Parts: sequence; structure tokens; C-alpha cells
Amino acid sequence: MDLDAGDSPWGDEPSRSVTSPTTSKPDNSESSPAQTATSISGGEVRTPGRRGPRGTRKISAQATRLEAVDDTVDPLGPLGEAPSETSATPTDEAPAPPQKETIAGRSPPATDDFPSSIRWNWFVQPPSEAEGPKRQTQPSVSIEQAAKPTFDISVGDPHKVGDLTSSHIVYQVRTKTSSKGYRQPEFAVTRRYRDFLWLYNSLHNSNPGVVVAPPPEKQAVGRFDTNFVESRRAALERMLNKIAGHPILQHDSDLKIFLESEAFNVDVKNKENREPDLGQSKGMFSSFGINVGGGGKFVEHDDWFHDRKIYLDALENQLKALLKSMDTVVMQRKGLAEAAGDFSSSLHALSAVELSPALSAPLEGLSDLQLRIRELYDRQAQQDVLTLGITIDEYIRLIGSVKTAFSQRQKAFHSWHTAESDLQKRKNTQDKLLRQGKTQQDRLNQINADVADAERKVHQTRLLFEDMGRLMRNELQRFEKEKVEDFKSGVETFLESAVEAQKELIELWETFLLQLDAGEDGIPYYVPPTEDVAGETAALESPAPNTEASLGAEDNA
Repeated sequence: MDLDAGDSPWGDEPSRSVTSPTTSKPDNSESSPAQTATSISGGEVRTPGRRGPRGTRKISAQATRLEAVDDTVDPLGPLGEAPSETSATPTDEAPAPPQKETIAGRSPPATDDFPSSIRWNWFVQPPSEAEGPKRQTQPSVSIEQAAKPTFDISVGDPHKVGDLTSSHIVYQVRTKTSSKGYRQPEFAVTRRYRDFLWLYNSLHNSNPGVVVAPPPEKQAVGRFDTNFVESRRAALERMLNKIAGHPILQHDSDLKIFLESEAFNVDVKNKENREPDLGQSKGMFSSFGINVGGGGKFVEHDDWFHDRKIYLDALENQLKALLKSMDTVVMQRKGLAEAAGDFSSSLHALSAVELSPALSAPLEGLSDLQLRIRELYDRQAQQDVLTLGITIDEYIRLIGSVKTAFSQRQKAFHSWHTAESDLQKRKNTQDKLLRQGKTQQDRLNQINADVADAERKVHQTRLLFEDMGRLMRNELQRFEKEKVEDFKSGVETFLESAVEAQKELIELWETFLLQLDAGEDGIPYYVPPTEDVAGETAALESPAPNTEASLGAEDNA
């Protein structure tokens, strides 16, 4: 059946109703009833033959979708306005977009696809300057600093143990740490001086190039004296805290054995049995199979290390001179203390033979004052040793540790050049065998292996020497930084103790003067003559002239 171009296949006219806001009528006039398939949502007509012009349909759909926002009869109302509570269920209602203040200098880009009533502020507002300090409550630290364990070590309770032939001082070492390498966060062990010396030597041999805080020097005479034991205890405590604060030494297994082991001597012997090569001047060098014996005369080619060696020599001489002057000051304070004690004894003897109480009591008070002054001088001398003196002595010993590190670097240099000399000898032997031809093939194979091994040792010794140089640069910088801090703290403490001692001395003399005037119980040591007392004495001595004058006046009357 033939159909006209505008007739409907059902014999009626096409629908003339207004299309919905979201539908569009396809422009296809040659569709048959069997080939027509209408889409309800988009109004799109698909035919197996050809299609209508898609460009016109797309433009029409885009235009109708944007024009629908102004339709005020829509059940939901105009877009961009808050819908009424009765027009939508809680499940269909979308959350209201956040309303934020417009940032100065920034605004959302205006588009023509959306009306201005529904342009949401989708930009995230950055925090204001006032909110900055609230977020960062504490300064940030690096991961290394946050993971670095902390140690608080105290050395105390020194007491003498053993019989007459094997007597020695033992100390209690208490440790508080945040390191996970220890069984408990807090523990205590007992150690003697030679245990501290073992720790120092072990750390130096296991860590060449690292400056290890040394223990105080040995002393054969007066090692059980109270002042010496106290100064040694303080020096050992400073030594352990410096070692535990070192970023390399705090992870050493020898330090863990020293701080934590209950059976210290047994653990040390077991360690020496497991590692028999770790003796003096061994350690890292022996792991490469390198001889660390002394070589020829070492000539420093690095200007930086050469200048540091000259500086350390001068610093050591100056510190030794300062320590000698400090010892002189301490001896003078002790001499003043002894003189005050002798003066007190003489005053006490004089007050005992004095018959007048008005003089014997002040003399006895002055004798007690001199005893207290003697105690003050003794305490000040001990404080000088424990504040500035111990710092000077510590850095003299630290300079010795730095020189030991320099010596280890020198041994690494000699090991490097010894390995190079050995390599050159093996290469010369290899060249001779190569010139002899195939008759020496077995020896040639062996010498090739020896040459390869010598090259490996040269490479290892060179890397060790270079790494030790870089490590010692960092160690010397650390040494300089800690030296400034320790001496600043030591000088400040020395001055504060001196000022406090002088204040206490002045207070003692002022108190004695007040006792001379009034006494502690209101009974004066000595009362000087006053004007009232002198007037009464004069009146008692001259009563007759006044009596005669009065009698003469009565007669005249």
C-alpha cells in the first residue's frame, strides 16, 4: 500500500500535541509500521535502513533541556531553589550544597550551560591564616630523630668491695631508655672501673674513625679518697651518656652488653671466643683480611686534616695549661680551708683561757664562724673540680680519642698502599708468566686469581680509607659542637657556684656581726658603753657639789 509523505500508517493524522520537555520528534517521513520503534525517554526512532539527520536531533535535545529550567509549573519548582518539604521524600531529596564565602580574588568560572541560580561553589576553600598555627601544634621532626632512641644513664652508689689485696670500687649503673633493643625500659647493673675501660677499647676497635668518650685516667695513690671517687663517678657518668647519645655507638652490641648484662664477665668471654680476632687494632680491618700494622712515616696530603691536627695539638696544650691553673686555684681554696681551720682552733683555745665572758663569747663565736668558712672553701673547691675541672679533663682525654681515630686512619692509609704494592708485585709476576708462554699455564691461572684477589683488597682498602675520612669529618664537626656546648655549660655552672659561695660567705659574716650586737638569745656578746650609761656614771661620781649648792641656796633664803 502506497502512502503519501505526510500520511500516518493508521489512517489518522500525526500527533500535534506539545512534546514533553525531554522528548523530541524524529524527522523521518519514510518509516513503515513494521520498521518503526519509538523510544519513550528520548523519542528516538531507529530504522534498519537509513537514519534521520542526527545533527538536528542533537541540537534540538540540547536546547530543550536547558530551556526547562525556567519552567515555573514544574512540580519541583524552579531549579536552584530549595524545594518544599512536602514535595520530595527524604530518600529523593539531595543534600543542600555547602554555602561558603567567596574568596577574594577567586570565583567559580561562569558557564552558559547552567543558570546562575544553581552555580554551586565547588571550590574547596583553603584554610585561613588564623587556622595555620592551630593545625601545627608542635614543630615537625624528621623520621630519624623520631626513631632515635633516648638514654638516661646515671652512675651512683660507689662503694668499696673485696679484701685487702683485691679491693676495688664498684658503681651502680642505672639506665632508662626508649630503645626496643633492650629487654626492659629501665634496669640497673653493677660495674667496676676495668669494665668501663673494656667498653672504651671495644668500641674503639669495632668502630674505627669514631671518637669514643674515654674513661678517666687511672690513679694508684688515693683511689679510695672520697673526693677522687666522686670525681671519677661523675666522669664515668658523662662518658656513658656521651656514648649512648652518639648516633653510631648507641646501636653497638658492646654497649648493650655493658648496660644490660647480669653475667658481664661470662658474656665478655663468650664474645671473645666467638670473635677471637677482635683484639687491639683489629675489628673492621680484619674483616677484609688486611694487615693493620704500622707502616712507614705518614705524610698527610689532605689540608683539612692537616689543619685539624695542628689545631688539636694547640688545643690540647692550652687545655692542659688551663687544667694546671685550675688545679692551682683548687689547691689555694683547700689551703684557705686549712688556714681557716687552724685559725678556728687558735680562737677556740684563746676563748677557753679568757676570764672575761664579754670577750670569750665573741671569740668562741668567731671560732665557729671560721669552721663554717672552712667547710665553705672545701665545698667550693670540690665544686670547681666537678664543674669546670671535669670538663677540661674530659676534653683533654677526648682529644686523645680523636688522635686515636687519626691513627686508625693512618693505618687504613698504610693498608691501602700495602695492598697496592702487593698488587703491583703480583702483576709483575703475571707479566713474566705471560712472556713465558703456555708452559706456565697452571701458574698463570693461579697468579690471575691472586691478582684478582689483590685488586679486590685494593678496592676495599681504598673505600675504607675514604669512608673513614668522611666519617672523621663528621666526628670532628660533632666534637666541635659538643665542645662549645659543654664548656659554655661548665663555665656558667662554675660562675654560678662561685657567686653563691660568695653570697653565703657574706651572709655568714653579717650574721656574726648581728650576733655581736644582739646575740641569738638576746644576750649580747659584748655591750659597748652608751651615752646614757656614761651620764648616770657621772651623776653618781659628783653628788656633793649639787648638795652644797642646794644648802647654800636654803641659807640665803
